[in-house]
Amino acid sequence: MKKENSIKLFHDKKVRVHWDDEQEKWYFSIIDIVEILTESPRPRKYWNALKKKMNDEGSELSQNMGQLKMKATDGKMRLTDVADTEQLLRLIQSIPSPKAEPFKVWLAKVGYERIEETEDPEKAFDRAMETYLKKGYSKKWINQRLKSIEVRKELTDEWNLRGVKKGLEYAILTDESTKAWTDLSVKDYKKLKNLKKENLRDNMTNLELVLNMFTPLDMKLTA
Repeated sequence: MKKENSIKLFHDKKVRVHWDDEQEKWYFSIIDIVEILTESPRPRKYWNALKKKMNDEGSELSQNMGQLKMKATDGKMRLTDVADTEQLLRLIQSIPSPKAEPFKVWLAKVGYERIEETEDPEKAFDRAMETYLKKGYSKKWINQRLKSIEVRKELTDEWNLRGVKKGLEYAILTDESTKAWTDLSVKDYKKLKNLKKENLRDNMTNLELVLNMFTPLDMKLTA
């Protein structure tokens, strides 16, 4: 398993992070996050108390968190409690801190938007268009990208009808689709483009998006 350890800054404070290449996930040092959000002089004690409280309440979150070796202040690699992005966002909601409020507001907003998009799927496309424009993509590229999203949705709907299970089976078929026009798996293609957690299709050219759409359509017809 390839590992990458580094430091990220949050509110000008250092946060130890770890990239798991196999799972394609970032892991964050919980102690570092707790220290920033609570400004506690003893963040480890604060976290231990919070973790005990969560365990006593039967929280699955605290039970599912793991440990990784990260560089401590003395320069040695020591086991540290870590959380992935989803776990971290859930953990933040349990910490009463003014610095956590922006995250909580953002989570509430995202949740409300997802409910809106379920009721009116067109809003999802409108928000995607707005987001891509803010990131500097051209309208031509955006239209092609949104079309690829539509084609992908048609394909996965077909997979559902044929009893394909989400998760591993989706990943296998997506790999086969990608290999059909690149001779590379999704993971190898992301490595070629020097991507980690970033969405592969968001980093394709117009031509790549077109090729990526045609192959799934063929798979849908022949599956």
